[in-house]
Amino acid sequence: MKKKIIIGGIISVLLAGGAASAFAIIWRPAIAAIAPPKPESFGPVLVKRGRELAALGNCNDCHTVRGARNFAGGVPVPTPFGTVYSSNITPDPETGIGRWSEQAFLRAMRSGVDREGRHLYPTFPYDHFTNVSDDDDRALYAFLMTREPVRAGAPANQLSFPFNQRAVVAGWKLLFLRRDAYRPDPAKSAEWNRGAYLVEGLAHCSACHTPRNALGAERLNAVFAGGDVESWKAYAINAQSPSPVPWDADALYAYLRSGYHPDHGTARGPMAEVVSNLSAVQASDVHAIAIYMADAFGAPSPERKRQGEAALAQAKSAPAAIAPANATGAAIYAAACANCHESGRSVPYGGVNLGLSTAVSGPDPRNLANIVLAGVRPDEGERSSIMPGFAASMSDAQIATLLNYLRARFSTQPAWSHVERIVAEARRTQTVSLETEAGARNAPAAPSQRDKP
Repeated sequence: MKKKIIIGGIISVLLAGGAASAFAIIWRPAIAAIAPPKPESFGPVLVKRGRELAALGNCNDCHTVRGARNFAGGVPVPTPFGTVYSSNITPDPETGIGRWSEQAFLRAMRSGVDREGRHLYPTFPYDHFTNVSDDDDRALYAFLMTREPVRAGAPANQLSFPFNQRAVVAGWKLLFLRRDAYRPDPAKSAEWNRGAYLVEGLAHCSACHTPRNALGAERLNAVFAGGDVESWKAYAINAQSPSPVPWDADALYAYLRSGYHPDHGTARGPMAEVVSNLSAVQASDVHAIAIYMADAFGAPSPERKRQGEAALAQAKSAPAAIAPANATGAAIYAAACANCHESGRSVPYGGVNLGLSTAVSGPDPRNLANIVLAGVRPDEGERSSIMPGFAASMSDAQIATLLNYLRARFSTQPAWSHVERIVAEARRTQTVSLETEAGARNAPAAPSQRDKP
């Protein structure tokens, strides 16, 4: 209700300013359609650079339904205001961006306005893409325009009034869209500045790892303090990080490059998709991101450093005695988990050390519940972690009991609350997600794409 009142206030302000002023704020002209450019009109070096930039921006995961055609859109993005579906960004002339000029593409990236003049919802993170240079936008355009055209229209967004009104998006931009580009910090190294440019721009890390206000904008007083991504918790990636061991640049680089670090565990959920893309990016760019983010984490305090050293020492010692307070949880762990997680074998032949897992030490059990329910699927063609899911073999009560046991045994943090309810929500969300993906894969091609994000 509070959000509706605030949004209603934005609309009222627009109306109170007079029809002419409101029209000037909301209206954007269409940019003339062009004949789809021929792929050979773009140089191979430019296209290759665009491929890396698209990987840095995680474009494929936001615009590709699992099991469907690349960049064809239709991915549901849940928000507090309803569901927005990602658009088709292949060069299909009818349902994609095939008739978009480079000028139209640049406007969408910088201002969140499509070729026809419609305001795009900020689930497309143009509030970060204002930091992307002209040269990088040009390379991205070249890459996308050389992809295979796919005729596929996105489903209509599922937003209730007033959130389905584009005037609301125009008001949101007036409040929150900063149009100034990234400026290098002369006091920092070239590598740090490169990392800052990528993190604050195409990689848009804070879009997931920063909490949002009532209108869905990032809270600038809490950058990198942790956020929510679909049914996952994007952990704080600053001094508030719940990781048992403090992060440093070397650990960040290894984790971002491979999705695994022995002192921190394995990337799962949306983060697994990010690191999968980063594996195809120049090592120097990934290292620059690690340098910049290590600075965001900051040097650990003496107490934090001591806690990390204690966690590492405990991880290398013999397994602790099973706590008798949760005998049922201990029995489930012994039967389903201990054989891998206490094998002493390294990933992928053994499980991660749960005493070093952020999922076990995190502020809530959502991520751990997701992992236990769905398991860990191996990356195709790569040596990576694997774990079976237990959604079909364990009830919500059993998984909640297991999670409570893992928290008590492998973490120094206080017990979680409402664990069984969170497990039930995670199971429900996973079921809906699978059904939505199946529906998107099997949906007939739409004649047009009128409701872009």
